[in-house]
Order: sequence, then C-alpha cells, then structure tokens
Amino acid sequence: MLVTTTNVVNGKELEILGVVFGNTVRAKNIGSDIAAGLQNLVGGELKGYSDLLSQSRKESLQRMVEEAEKLDADAVVNIRFTTSQIMAGAAELLAYGTAVKFKRI
Repeated sequence: MLVTTTNVVNGKELEILGVVFGNTVRAKNIGSDIAAGLQNLVGGELKGYSDLLSQSRKESLQRMVEEAEKLDADAVVNIRFTTSQIMAGAAELLAYGTAVKFKRI
C-alpha cells in the first residue's frame, strides 16, 4: 500500500474512495514520568516519551492502512497526523488521509 503526504501520485489518475482514519490512545506510565523528571533537570531527549510517540505513530498509521485495505484502496494520499489530550496523562494520536484507487487507463 502506497502511503504519501502528497495529494497526487505521479503517472496515476486517482479515484477517491473516502477519508480513512487510524488512532491510538496512550497513557504515560509512572516510570517514564520519573525518568522524564530527572532528565528535565539536566536537559536532553526524553527517550521514554519519544519511544511512546514513535510506537503510537506506527500503530495509528497501521490502523489507517487497514481501514484503506477494507475499501480495496491502492494508496492513501495526503496523510496527516494530529494529537489531542484525552485526559490528564493520556493523549490520542490520529492518522488520517484519503484512500484512493488507481484508475485503469
């Protein structure tokens, strides 16, 4: 499955199937919070949070692709990511884009 941030695919005419989404909601854990608090004293990357965000991005992207596959899409174009706080200590990462089929010429 082709996944791209562009809204065109070179050499292909696209038939729009619809918007597809994939999301995950994650909560911080106490271990990450303690490590982040200590790291905050000396500066630098908050590795636990970076790893959590990376895992969340991959999971939401995979869920979006699975939704596109259900539509028999060839690609998802114009993908974007967004985050929102659900409650204190928990956030949603949402991936969305437009599922398309390549027109046969």
